[in-house]
Amino acid sequence: MAAAKGFEVSVESSAGLERKLKIRVPSADIEREIASRLAKVGKTAKLKGFRPGKIPEKVVRKYYGGQVRDEVLSDVIRSSYSQAIAEQKLNPAGGPRIEAVPGETPADQEHFTYRATFEVYPEIELQPLEQLALEVPRVGLEDADVVAMIEKLRTQRATWRPAERAAAAGDRAVVDFEGKIDGELFPGGSGKDVGIVLGSGQVLAEFDRALHGASAGETRTAAVAFPDNYPTTNLAGKNAEFVINIKRVEEQVLPELDDAFAASFGVSSGKVEDLGAEVRKNMQRELAERLSRETKARVFDALIKANSISIPRALVEQDIDALQQGAMRELGVTDPAQAPARERFSSLAQRRVTVGLLIQELVRQNKIRLDAARVEQRVQELAAPYEKPAEAAQFYRADRGMMTQIETGVLEDQVVDFLLARAKTSDQPLTFQQFMGA
Repeated sequence: MAAAKGFEVSVESSAGLERKLKIRVPSADIEREIASRLAKVGKTAKLKGFRPGKIPEKVVRKYYGGQVRDEVLSDVIRSSYSQAIAEQKLNPAGGPRIEAVPGETPADQEHFTYRATFEVYPEIELQPLEQLALEVPRVGLEDADVVAMIEKLRTQRATWRPAERAAAAGDRAVVDFEGKIDGELFPGGSGKDVGIVLGSGQVLAEFDRALHGASAGETRTAAVAFPDNYPTTNLAGKNAEFVINIKRVEEQVLPELDDAFAASFGVSSGKVEDLGAEVRKNMQRELAERLSRETKARVFDALIKANSISIPRALVEQDIDALQQGAMRELGVTDPAQAPARERFSSLAQRRVTVGLLIQELVRQNKIRLDAARVEQRVQELAAPYEKPAEAAQFYRADRGMMTQIETGVLEDQVVDFLLARAKTSDQPLTFQQFMGA
């Protein structure tokens, strides 16, 4: 047991990342501090029936003793804990859990004893960066990809007209349907005037097949097996029979590829001949952003695989809190009872904490400094879409929270570049369709 500035510290346990310190502070020191503070309170306190500064000590203690004792104990714990972890050369990850330790012997009554339980940051020994191995996606954007995207845009603006024929792939069948399980109707199993595009994956395969070749006025039946992983759990793994009345069959009508179509997608010149260049520019931007995210994810995956570390649960819990609160903001939820379950964020939080600790160590060991020029470039990129980019950029610079996020992202990019320059990388050639899933 080591002595330390008026109190004693002993390490009770040191398993994994958890540490338990037992700290004993002389009761006499605490009582002297309480008496001193009560004396100060007595000089300024106002109680009915007593003149200021003339309140008897026992009355002051009666009215203010509990509050002052709590304040003193809180200060004692805070200061002695800070000194104790410095003395023991510990680096806590998160705040401690404090619990009073009752005295077991008469001598123990002469001390206030408490236990501080906390986790420490792991000691990280990074593996040689040259051992990292990963595939880096290499994706080309071809003319055919641009043409396919323009056709996709036309499809998004398509209209429908009646077709006096049997339904085929790509047509839309407008139907009424009624489904039963074991001869009984079930919630969500019926619909009226529902438009279903054949072959689009809008409905289960058996239902879709029943519509092929059907004509307006016809009735079809479909035996449908809901898969075991069906999102509606009360239907998962069950068999249903649907009676489907085809009310009409419609065929798709694509818009003309003309100036009006080009203008509707914001082509600045309003000319259809410039549409391809505009679409290509947008596709290149989206591809670059996706490649950056995917490459970063693969680099971090390789880093995690090469460096197995323990992570403090306290940091994971903090990150789960942040992710849950972010999800609540996106959903517009303010009632904690309606918050998404914490379990949803556990895996992501563990990964984020692991990556964060590894990056922190990489930055420290290799003396990587935040690139101010890249930070400013990122600010300009974020501000560019606004009507007044200069004002938007200034808004970002003035918001410390925003700038912290931007700086964190830039530093991560710098670490990715640093690792890619040293790791064993191989190219993974992919088409635009394969990579983007378009």
